[in-house]
Amino acid sequence: MAQSGGGGGGGQIAAKRGKLSSSDADAGADGEDRLSALPDEVLVLILLRLRTTTEAARTSVLARRWRRVWLLLPELRFHLAPDGHRIRKVLLAPNAPPPLHRISVVTEDSAPDSLGAWLPDAARRLSGALVYHRIVPGVEDLASPMPDEAGEGGAIQLPCFEKATRIEINLGLLGLDLPLAGTFAQLTELSLYRVHLRGPIELGDFVSSPRSPRLQKLRIRDARGVDKLTIHSESLLEVDLRRLKGFQRLSISASALNELNLLKCFGKNQPVAFICAPQLESLAWTDSYDPSSVDLGNLGQLQVLRTNGFFVFSKPDCRYNRDFLRLLQQFRFIRSLGILVFYQRDIGNFPYLMEDITMLPLTEFLTVEVVNNGHNFGPSSFHILRLCTGIRRLSMKLHIIRGLKSACHPGCICDQPANWKAQELSLNRLRKVELAGLEGTEHEVVFLEQLFSWATVLKKMEITFDYSVSKSKGRSRCSCLPRKTKKTRSE
Repeated sequence: MAQSGGGGGGGQIAAKRGKLSSSDADAGADGEDRLSALPDEVLVLILLRLRTTTEAARTSVLARRWRRVWLLLPELRFHLAPDGHRIRKVLLAPNAPPPLHRISVVTEDSAPDSLGAWLPDAARRLSGALVYHRIVPGVEDLASPMPDEAGEGGAIQLPCFEKATRIEINLGLLGLDLPLAGTFAQLTELSLYRVHLRGPIELGDFVSSPRSPRLQKLRIRDARGVDKLTIHSESLLEVDLRRLKGFQRLSISASALNELNLLKCFGKNQPVAFICAPQLESLAWTDSYDPSSVDLGNLGQLQVLRTNGFFVFSKPDCRYNRDFLRLLQQFRFIRSLGILVFYQRDIGNFPYLMEDITMLPLTEFLTVEVVNNGHNFGPSSFHILRLCTGIRRLSMKLHIIRGLKSACHPGCICDQPANWKAQELSLNRLRKVELAGLEGTEHEVVFLEQLFSWATVLKKMEITFDYSVSKSKGRSRCSCLPRKTKKTRSE
């Protein structure tokens, strides 16, 4: 039985819907256009379900009633917009309401005058989020290297967005000029990816409290033109800086800052940094570190620390290892500690360097990421664990480099020192273990067996195999472990 809709005749319309002709597509049985009779608010909700604003504008051909509805949209979304001037026409359309909650543009355009043509009009109408991505074939992934020709294609002038709350810009190697004047009074989140900052305005002045008084999250990644960054902010909660080419100096004074992430910014430059963040709880410093030129200030509130990588086998004067040791020496207790150990594919006859780590901060939650390239990670893991016997939770992640065959071979020195399996170790507070990225190798099985013998009060172990490992192989590899403590799955 067909259900009747609200209002008379709803049941008849439902019963006859399959027989409607194309000319009656939006009309009821009595000839009335019932869809167009819906309130504007309802029609706008319908159009918001379409993927782009261009698709929404095409509904204007349905009926005269629809010609103005798409202009009421609180969001504008353009995917692979062919020309920035067309976006400007939409923003300047007559009778369009001024406030926009979101503008999202993805384009392959390469002409700066076209790319930036619509930004001043967007600044006048936007009271929410701006998301602007320029796609460059081959460099869509933020982790890919930044070509040397970055910024040579011209620059885009960023106007002052007085009412924008969030701005995310990825210019795909083009230059960006920051506004000379104006206050981003409502801005709480700023993300700049793959930009070449140019012009007389310093990024630090732009993101500090006088011009961005409400800014809480700042993310700058894969950028050029930032050789120094000086921030004075009373509102910033999170700063994330990654791969800033040519970066030389960092100075942050932020009374409310809670999280700071610094990844591969200084490169081979001498790191110079001054941090005043008394409320900082989470620090990821995976970069060069020298206590003679880096002042982290008072970090009495710090709870989470992530460090640079440590090479298990390498030359004795390895710079990465030196920075790793220098940083960890600054801390006596860290509630949650994350470290990375790295095995080169060809370790040859390099010396075993784990013995250089003589102490680690006292910690409760330990995260160890291992890039082992097929080598036996048991000896290095044992060395870390014997320096962290008070941990309550252990999380280990094995990283696989795709497309490379295992570099380990019979007689490889990665199993040294060989007596690690015979040494005593008591992890009598360890109750939970998470292991991810396993491939089911013999090295992994041996380590699991040893871990069970060390963790006498272990309550739960979660094992996640790499997607290349079948479920049957995973179960077989774990068959030797006590079932009451383990849980296995494939990624």
